[in-house]
Amino acid sequence: MPGNYLPRASFQALLETLQQTGYRCVGPQLRDDAIVYDTLRHVGDLPRGIRDLQAPGQYRVEKSDCPRFFAWANGPQALKPLLFAPQEFLWKTERAADGRLRFVAAVPDAVPTAVIGVRACDLAALRLQDAHFLKDPSRDAHYAARRERLFLVAVHCTRSAPTCFCASTGDGPRAEAGFDLSLSELDDGFLVEAGSDTGRGVMARLPLEAASAGQTQTADAEIAQAAKQQTRKLPSRNLQAALFANLDHPRWVDVAERCLSCANCTSVCPTCFCHSEADQPTLDGAGSVHARQWDSCFTQGHSYIHGVTIRADTRLRYRQWLTHKLGSWHEQYGRSGCVGCGRCITWCPVGIDITEEATAICGDTTHV
Repeated sequence: MPGNYLPRASFQALLETLQQTGYRCVGPQLRDDAIVYDTLRHVGDLPRGIRDLQAPGQYRVEKSDCPRFFAWANGPQALKPLLFAPQEFLWKTERAADGRLRFVAAVPDAVPTAVIGVRACDLAALRLQDAHFLKDPSRDAHYAARRERLFLVAVHCTRSAPTCFCASTGDGPRAEAGFDLSLSELDDGFLVEAGSDTGRGVMARLPLEAASAGQTQTADAEIAQAAKQQTRKLPSRNLQAALFANLDHPRWVDVAERCLSCANCTSVCPTCFCHSEADQPTLDGAGSVHARQWDSCFTQGHSYIHGVTIRADTRLRYRQWLTHKLGSWHEQYGRSGCVGCGRCITWCPVGIDITEEATAICGDTTHV
């Protein structure tokens, strides 16, 4: 059965269809020499011909004559900031006329949002975020409000950065599920596939053509080549036993001597969800707001309990992060918390490589 093909010259029709349906479109754009998500009004805002150059502790972009919009691997953001806000108010407290306190929920008025250019690794990360924030009975109303109004347009990766290793985690480079529409980008256009009823409704309004067998073969070959480009990998998809058997491994000391505890890795990680909460009183003392903001297990305050910091040094903090992410997440969510995006490697100021550290600590293992 032939696939559906959207010529590059008609890509604006996708944005206009989504906008007419009521979505605010968000897509990748070049800002301050990095590819980040921002409001997308016109196809001309997309990073056409932009490629990323990534390595441990390094990120650069360069321009080329390539006509493609998505010829890059990933940027510092994933879907996380659009759903699990970096900072937001959860509720506010007001004092009534009789002196009693009144608590008022502050659930956000979420705008329907269509995200263009979602990668396979970020769809995998979204499933983990869903498992955490949407699980009853502790369903997070703020996350849920945004999630229910989200439309996802995935783009299969045709190029991997040297820091990518999603093939080894089973999370890419092809987006297999979790999208409303998926795109395979070719030089002259896109193969389009629907992944939901909502996606099929949008696709029915696009000026599509029948895809040729050659276009389909080219797209499949480029996605396969992106997987072959990846040289990094984790030693296993389940490192729980190996990590907990090596809690006193000397490598923890070695990595702590390099780690700055800056929390960059947890900020760019698409699955990390640690946060802190605090009450902020108004200036007149008549009320307060209860705020939530991103936190990290690399900070001192994260493990501060009743006057004692449980993880007082970087060695213990890095060990907590790695053993939780690659180990105990299996008990919580049935899989590792790493989707192989490689952001923690690229955006670490000293270039610490999670695949290198895991291999050094766990060695070769066949425990799947």
